[in-house]
Amino acid sequence: MPAPDYPAEVRARLETDAKEVIARYPDSRSALLPLLHLVQSEEGHVTRTGIRFCAEMLGLTTAEVTAVCTFYTMYRRKPSGDYQVGVCTNTLCAVMGGDAIFDSLKEHLGVGNQETTGDGKVTLEHIECNAACDYAPVVMVNWEFFDNQTVESAKALVDDLRAGRPVEPTRGAPLCTYKETARILAGFPDERPGAVEASGSAGPASLIGLRMAKGEAEPAKVVPPRGESYPTGEERDTHPSSHDAPQKTAASDPQHPTGPVSEEGE
Repeated sequence: MPAPDYPAEVRARLETDAKEVIARYPDSRSALLPLLHLVQSEEGHVTRTGIRFCAEMLGLTTAEVTAVCTFYTMYRRKPSGDYQVGVCTNTLCAVMGGDAIFDSLKEHLGVGNQETTGDGKVTLEHIECNAACDYAPVVMVNWEFFDNQTVESAKALVDDLRAGRPVEPTRGAPLCTYKETARILAGFPDERPGAVEASGSAGPASLIGLRMAKGEAEPAKVVPPRGESYPTGEERDTHPSSHDAPQKTAASDPQHPTGPVSEEGE
């Protein structure tokens, strides 16, 4: 059974937007990812109708479009909430409290992974690294950062989202709904007040490396192993590091033989 088409007025609007996206690429097939975001912005997830639309606009088969949208987790295949709440459970965030936050939110919201609350407001999921390890544990809402979270702050966050109270990300652009986010990801400008100025902003912990490179901050201090001290001054310049120093080991590489192991080094 073929997928239904969009209503005429919706189809016309989407075609206009899709042609603008396709014109950005020398090969129309390259526009598939943003077009999937475009149809997702219409219904909140990628439907069979959206897949058919993308295929027709790009001259692809629905199987080819389906293969792409099922590969990437950023495309939803079923109805989801206005706010995608993702808890990072990768290594650093997990040990810093991410696992506890995710478990507490499942219980607090009464949903499992990738499930949506009954009011349609929040979809909860665990996600992989957000490249924000310096702010662990991190929660993301529609891909905006909420840094240094705790169990209690995360619960308060989802309660505010469900109640419609204003919520401000730790950094970056103001929060918007998932459909609005999908349209921005399709490549259309975010024209909300303050969005352009704030988008992509990084916090102090992320910028310290750049400041050090520019000489604006003191370099990090190297801490020696407990009970030891690192040489300073001229001694430091001539002293080999522990991994460069000659090792008192038996020969293991015929091309780079070592001397015999001395009894003193045993």
